[in-house]
Amino acid sequence: MALLLVLAIVVPRSAQAQTLQILYEFTGSGDGANPVAGLVRDTAGNLYGTTQSGGAHGLGAVFKLDTANHETVLHSFSGSDGSTPVAGLIRDALGNFYGTTELGGAHSYGTVFKLDTENHETVLHNFGVQPDGIAPLGDLVRDAAGNLYGTTVNGGGSTPNAGTIFKVDAAGHETVLHNFTGPPDGASPAAGLVEDASGNFFFGTTESGGIAPGETYGTVFRVDATGHETVLYSFNLTDGGQPQGGLVRDSSGNLYGTTIEGGGNGTVFKVNPAGEATVLHNFLGTGDGAAPTGRLVRDSAGNLYGTTVGGGTGICNSYDARRKRWENIGCGTIFKVDPSGLETVLHSFTGLANGDGAWPRGGLVLDSSGNLYGTTANGGTGSCNVNGQNVGCGTVFKFIP
Repeated sequence: MALLLVLAIVVPRSAQAQTLQILYEFTGSGDGANPVAGLVRDTAGNLYGTTQSGGAHGLGAVFKLDTANHETVLHSFSGSDGSTPVAGLIRDALGNFYGTTELGGAHSYGTVFKLDTENHETVLHNFGVQPDGIAPLGDLVRDAAGNLYGTTVNGGGSTPNAGTIFKVDAAGHETVLHNFTGPPDGASPAAGLVEDASGNFFFGTTESGGIAPGETYGTVFRVDATGHETVLYSFNLTDGGQPQGGLVRDSSGNLYGTTIEGGGNGTVFKVNPAGEATVLHNFLGTGDGAAPTGRLVRDSAGNLYGTTVGGGTGICNSYDARRKRWENIGCGTIFKVDPSGLETVLHSFTGLANGDGAWPRGGLVLDSSGNLYGTTANGGTGSCNVNGQNVGCGTVFKFIP
């Protein structure tokens, strides 16, 4: 039985004398728009990522941003080859990229794709034929043999259509390793997987499901290469709920992640190899961040860095369709949590149109100097409209400590 060890409530502090640089502002006019995933950085310092819309066909793009901040669209999705990529990329030793699209493909339920060094795209798998999964949202992970592993948020052979864990081999053959079934199992994995040092196990999260009936706030799970899955921890809302950002693993086998609910406005948590959970930080909302959705990154000292979609000191209005009005939810933050659970707000984003970016949904990438790189889904000077209001087309940023 998983156990919650500590509930830490730490008052956040603000960092000073640090710099955020906007490296690129998307325009929505062929160059991509609304990046919601994190970035990949090569040894030369070039950045690569995806946008969920924009590109030549308005269905999303793969882009490169060089060290002079010149952006190149490497591929524009057309629908038949996928559309709406919401996950980031992974890169092999030869420079090929792999990723997923939420929609599009032969059955309109998403794809796994490869983009080679000549920017030629190949669809490795089309989702959507039962008992296959549908709608992959998380990043892929690739093993030493070239096999790709990931999750789908829906589909599968179970009646609830609660999502899958899948494997795609180098030849493009897909195998469903696990079908989620809902309580007491997990359901709806929105994030990708992380591999252990031996390559024998993968770890991930589900947005819902769990042990206690009626308390379907998500899980942390382990799965082996044959598809045998074990629920390591079930959230109960007091310790967090609905993890979306995936996990990061340290050398001792501890897992770190975030939830968008619980603790007020989400949490940062740790789960040890015995399945015992510790809440490292409860987000407070205004001033502090709210609703972290991206994967964390961890430095050599054990500090964790991430982003929150909302909260912070900025004023950014989001359209509430139920109330049919615009409401300020904040513009989001970059944060640091040290090993003791002390959180520091490193940056509060300040704007939608003509601001420094808004609503970072993806994780961060850390360079050898400690600089952080990421994306905001909105903000910048580009013109992308929601319900008649310009909310910007998104940005790529660098944060210098």
